[in-house]
Amino acid sequence: MKVISKTIQLSSKGQDDVIDITKQVSNVVKDSNIENGTVTIFVAGSTAAVTTIEYEPGLINDFPEMLSRIIPKNIEYEHDNTWHDGNGHSHVRASLVGPSLTVPIINGKLTLGTWQQIVLLEMDTRPRNRNLILQIMS
Repeated sequence: MKVISKTIQLSSKGQDDVIDITKQVSNVVKDSNIENGTVTIFVAGSTAAVTTIEYEPGLINDFPEMLSRIIPKNIEYEHDNTWHDGNGHSHVRASLVGPSLTVPIINGKLTLGTWQQIVLLEMDTRPRNRNLILQIMS
């Protein structure tokens, strides 16, 4: 088994920023020369998440709005009572979506659907520098 680990660094604009990382992930997979296997994309941090979405303006707005309906900002969170940092909702939202995604690699390419992109979802209340760890296995 071959395992390759790489890191992608990026900066977010803060809460509700949806960043298309498909090209960066695809380039790392291409550079790995792995023909068949998987790539796991993991965001290090408890207030961001990784998923897939059709990266288009409607869904870029709809997804954060959906999270606001499910996990509103303006209710009490014990995290905020403890740390007084105002991002309890950010932690809960990130936990709901999750910090990682695994995508199959076939013939050296990500097996994404036509309208499916890999995105980082920033949930924190301020801009952040993020490290995405990619682990490619064959």
